[in-house]
Amino acid sequence: MLERIELDKSLPKEEYVRNLARYQIQLRELAYQLYVQKRSLVIVYEGWDAGGKGGNIKRVTEKLDPRGYEVFSIAAPRGEDGTHHYLWRFWRRLRPPNEKQVLIFDRSWYGRVMVERVEGFCSEGEWKRAYREVNEFERQLSDHGIILAKFWIHISFEEQLRRFQDREQTAYKAWKLTEEDWRNRTKWAEYEQAVGDMLLRTSTLTAPWTIVEGNDKWFARVKTLRTLVELLSRTLDYQPFDPGAASSQSKKKGKKMDKKEEKIEKVEEIEEAVIAAPVEKKEKKQKKKKKDEKKGKGKSDGKGKKKKQAAQAKKKDKKRAKPEKEGAVSAEAAAVPTDKGKKAQKAQASEEGGKTG
Repeated sequence: MLERIELDKSLPKEEYVRNLARYQIQLRELAYQLYVQKRSLVIVYEGWDAGGKGGNIKRVTEKLDPRGYEVFSIAAPRGEDGTHHYLWRFWRRLRPPNEKQVLIFDRSWYGRVMVERVEGFCSEGEWKRAYREVNEFERQLSDHGIILAKFWIHISFEEQLRRFQDREQTAYKAWKLTEEDWRNRTKWAEYEQAVGDMLLRTSTLTAPWTIVEGNDKWFARVKTLRTLVELLSRTLDYQPFDPGAASSQSKKKGKKMDKKEEKIEKVEEIEEAVIAAPVEKKEKKQKKKKKDEKKGKGKSDGKGKKKKQAAQAKKKDKKRAKPEKEGAVSAEAAAVPTDKGKKAQKAQASEEGGKTG
């Protein structure tokens, strides 16, 4: 099963930095939603020695509210933990969502079916029974509303050797490498078989395993964060703000805006030309008038005087014509006999006739 995994996957630095920040910001928002919805997230990390679990956990928690998460580094049971059932020490580390929303286990209850199986710390019947016990335990957590995320960080045999040698030669990393790590490396095939059985028998619908290709640490960190974001978004029915998508949309909008701005500028230029056209015509006419006035000022003044004199002469003629008309009208009116005039003429004629007779 593990031999089919492609371990040559990698990410360039620019893409790693961009996606790391992107998913960390989204995870922080989703962690707050866990608090709002009163839900808990349990993250399980398993993998080969020097697989990069610690660095992966560091990137997952980097931008989370420190009050809302807790990391448990699990080793061999000691003291009271060793006197109880192997699941007891995990039950008692669970916290309600009002205290801790994210609980991270660096190594977990799967030690029963891996280390204890390979090293002989439990009987064959006990580790075989553990598959059913672990599935029931995770089902109870899921039924209670807890969200489970399980990661197996997988690296190659050669990559593990390279990292061991790097730790051995680096002073501030040397403390991570122990004799037990070298001894476990000699049992690679046995552990590989145990891991394959574990993945097949404990990957359920409620708590599936996610195998992370870990030869490239950058790729492994981004894949883990992306898986958590997708899981929480789907389970909580909440879509966080995506800074990566927003930046790409802003770039597209910027390009579109550039084209729009070009069109707007062209339209504005046309409008300005249309508005300016009549103004320019008026200005040209005014300039022409001024030139004409300068050239033929004397002529225009003479013509103007003649026009004024002609107008004045017309006015005088009209004034003279009015009284003549009035006199003619009065003479005509006097020549027309009235009724009284007619009677007087008749009386005068009759008197003259009496005298002659």
